[in-house]
Amino acid sequence: WPAELDFYLKFASGRKILEVACGTGRITIPLARAGAHITGLDLSPAMLEVARRKSAGLEHLRWVEAGMRNFDLGEQFDLIISPGHSFQFMLTAAEQLECLETLKRHLAPGGTLILHLDHQDLAWLGEVGGEKAGIFQQGSDVSLPTGQRLRLFHSWAYDRATQTATADKYYEELGPGGEALKRLERGPLRLHCVFRTEMEHLLARAGLETLALYGDFERHPLQNSSSEMIWVVTLKGNAETR
Repeated sequence: WPAELDFYLKFASGRKILEVACGTGRITIPLARAGAHITGLDLSPAMLEVARRKSAGLEHLRWVEAGMRNFDLGEQFDLIISPGHSFQFMLTAAEQLECLETLKRHLAPGGTLILHLDHQDLAWLGEVGGEKAGIFQQGSDVSLPTGQRLRLFHSWAYDRATQTATADKYYEELGPGGEALKRLERGPLRLHCVFRTEMEHLLARAGLETLALYGDFERHPLQNSSSEMIWVVTLKGNAETR
């Protein structure tokens, strides 16, 4: 996403930061290199192992293995960020509220929580909830540093009853002439498709309030054509003091 890192850097100065669902440190490590004191939290030990290797020697950075829905670090943070649509891994209202309550407990008075979500495209959801559901399409070829070449195939399906989008992916390892040598499977990925008003209700129930809602990382207001929703929120009652 264009301007994503710059967006977080503007909030990071002089703040103690927690990133949830940090993965391999795509955002965490650049923030640490910029001088931030940051904790990266993720459920996947494999991703955290990659993150540790990538960040070797960096100061003011630690990694924690835990899920974003229910964890207890015993401390609070001035800034908590949830990039990359990770909040949408919470598939039910109960999971969403548990996650928000957990993040709220870790947010210091006057602190800021940033949640990056997808802005739902009803036309696309209609397609993958109908005739295109589960149909694999060829994506781009990828060249790895090892010299290995992979070709991506992906499909989406949408369940209107649960507002859940499921992505299935597999890769073909390619030979020198572009022929498929073997197929590499990847398990399904499920995301809850959160709509704006739904999110407003969730935040209110969790005792959080919105400071700003952007449609991209360049801070343009959310509008019909926006592909993203970037929620900047705080503890209820803090907004009036800012």
